[in-house]
Parts: sequence; structure tokens; C-alpha cells
Amino acid sequence: MKKDIDALMAARNLDALLVTGGAPHNPAMYYFTGGGHISHADLIKRRGAEPVLFFNSMERDEAAKTGLPTRNLADYRLQDLLKATDGNLLQATILRYQKMFQDLEISAGRVAIYGKADIGSAHAIFSGLAEALPGLIVVGEMDDTVLLQAMATKDAAEVERIRKMGQVTTSVVGEVADYLTTRRVQGDVLFESDERPLTIGAVKRRINLWLMERGAENPEDTIFAIGRDAGVPHSAGTPEDILRLGQTIVFDIYPCEAGGGYFYDFTRTWCLGYAPAEAQALYADVRSVYELIMAELQMGGSCPDYQRRTCELFEARGHPTVQSNPQTEEGYVHSLGHGVGLNIHERPWFRINAVPADTLQPGAVVTIEPGLYYPERGLGVRLEDTVWVRLDGQMEILAEFPLDLVLPMRDGR
Repeated sequence: MKKDIDALMAARNLDALLVTGGAPHNPAMYYFTGGGHISHADLIKRRGAEPVLFFNSMERDEAAKTGLPTRNLADYRLQDLLKATDGNLLQATILRYQKMFQDLEISAGRVAIYGKADIGSAHAIFSGLAEALPGLIVVGEMDDTVLLQAMATKDAAEVERIRKMGQVTTSVVGEVADYLTTRRVQGDVLFESDERPLTIGAVKRRINLWLMERGAENPEDTIFAIGRDAGVPHSAGTPEDILRLGQTIVFDIYPCEAGGGYFYDFTRTWCLGYAPAEAQALYADVRSVYELIMAELQMGGSCPDYQRRTCELFEARGHPTVQSNPQTEEGYVHSLGHGVGLNIHERPWFRINAVPADTLQPGAVVTIEPGLYYPERGLGVRLEDTVWVRLDGQMEILAEFPLDLVLPMRDGR
């Protein structure tokens, strides 16, 4: 949680954190500021001190709403810095950062950098800053970062925001189910009201509309895939594909709060009208593993151990997995889940190469999403819910929704 950041910094021997970029869709900046219309800013946090937000003067009111101590970037007079550096914007920017750090009494130590910026500009600026302040060591982190470790557990307010996104998500999923099951069917093809066959692209456009009407965004797209595409886990679906009865549809939806806030992650697999025996058998294996793993989840449990357990369960049912063959493209081909928050994928990790610290700690919010995939047979099945590890040790699905495979058509099919 955010309260753990200073201890995490001390464990990493970090003296300060620097976050750059706007707040929307920039998890590191959003985490400290709470979002808002902040299009460009810098934030510096000394270990043991409050973060200080350096804001664009045109966004002074938005900066004030964060409740953080603030400094106006205009006070650093970029025009004067440009004169001092013969018009060299890079050197002027480095000089401004140098002054910002000095104003916070940071002239040496280890500083980790986060946020979003053009990679070329960031490299030039921060390597130049390290040269301008020889005592300053600029540190880049990957995967196991201080902020991802802090984000791995959520406080009550964060959990409620994720829960509300879950309610939005399942509301839209229900609307999609109602829409699909009320379409006219000719042969095995679903039709739109204007007599055109219903396509994947048309359904996804409605999903985006329904999310927007509920105040959510869909920056990572939606997986809505049928037939062979359902057998490729991250196939988003072919827009021109036609919706047909009896084919597996993998519907994986992961929207976030408007402005790039907290995500929710959810998957169901459907067959419209009926499910062929082969699809029913595959679904039964996935649902059985889903229910077994859900029942076995415990506070403090090792996430990679649950991944290994999932592989064992699928292999006992005759399916290849990434445990026996890391290169497999059939069977169980991915990890059991991941953390969810301001990033759609964050700690704790369940994958085989996760670290011992990846455990189900109180406050963790994770997905559980076993699946099986056989693209050449035109089959894919995945079930996913987002689970909160409550402080009392109970596991709570934050937005319940039926697990049914078959959606009966309203015309009785």
C-alpha cells in the first residue's frame, strides 16, 4: 500500500522517486495524485517526506485538488534557462530538474524514475541530469519496482473503486448477453435489426458505447473472439467474423475508470443457443479447475504454487500445459492470473518465474483465469473473476456473474 513506500525505498536504498508525465493513463503519477486533468507534471518524493508536485501553471487548480505540496514550474523561468544555455532546450530542461532537486535539498543519492515520456527524450534528460549532478545516481527499475510492490496491496478506498468498476463491467456483460440472445437467427447466423449479419466488430462497438455511458473507458480494447480466434488467448477477435450459434466465444473485458483510473478484469465463455459436446467437455475441465483453485486459495498462499497446481490439474485431465512444455500453443498456455489495479497487469504475479514475494497478502486484488485453447479445433474456453484477499482472510469475488456456458436464444433455440 502507499503507506509502505518509505519502507520499500529504504529496502532498495533509494533516496528519492521521480515521476514524470500527466496523470491520465499514467499509473505512477495517478497513484500519487489521484488522477485529475494534469496533462504534464513532475513529482518528486524524498524518502520520509511528502511527495511534491511540480505543475504547469495552467493546471494550478487541478494540482491543488491533489492535496499534495506543490511547486509551479513557471517559477523556474524556462526562458531564462534557455538564455543561460544558448537556446539549448535539452540543457535548459536538465538545468530546471537540477534546480528542482536542489530546492528539495537533493543533490546526491539514488533516485528511481517512473512515469510516461518519450523514451528518447527521457534518456537524454536523465542521463544528462546524472552528469550535471555527479552525486545523483538515476535508477531504472523493471517489473519488481518499488511502486509495483506498493500497489500489490490495496486499501479500502482502492478496493471499492475496483468493485464499482466490476459492477460497471458485469452490467455491460449482461447487456451484451441480452443483446445477443434477442437477435434474429437464420440458419445458424445472428442478424442485426437491419438484416445484416451480426459481426464481432459490431458487438465491440456496442460494448464501447455501453462502457462510455457508464463512465468507463476501454483503453486496452476488449477480447471478443469466436471460433478459431477463441483458441488464441489474446486474439481480440476478427471484426468481420459473423456471430453463429454453437461456437465458443471468449469474452474478456477489462475497462478502467474514466481518466485512466482503476481497472477490472473479467472473462466468460459462451456458446449461443447450444454447445457441441466437444465444447461442453472442454468447458467442464476449465470450470472444474476454476472451482478447485478458487476453493484452495488462502491468505499468504504462493501465487506461483497456484500456477503449478493449475498445470497439474489440467495435465491430469490430458491437456498440455506450460509446465510440461513452455512453448505449447495448445492446452493451458498462460498463467493463472495477476494483480489488478491502476495497471491491468501488476503484482502479484502467478507465472512460473514469479518471486517468493508474490503471495496472496491481505489487500491483494488478483485475477483467477484458467483456460484451455485449441485453435485448430476452433475451440477456446476461459473463465476469469477478480478476487480481493480480505483482511479477515476470506477471498471475495468483487463482481459476481453467472458462469453459464450456453446462452439460450429468446426464440427458443
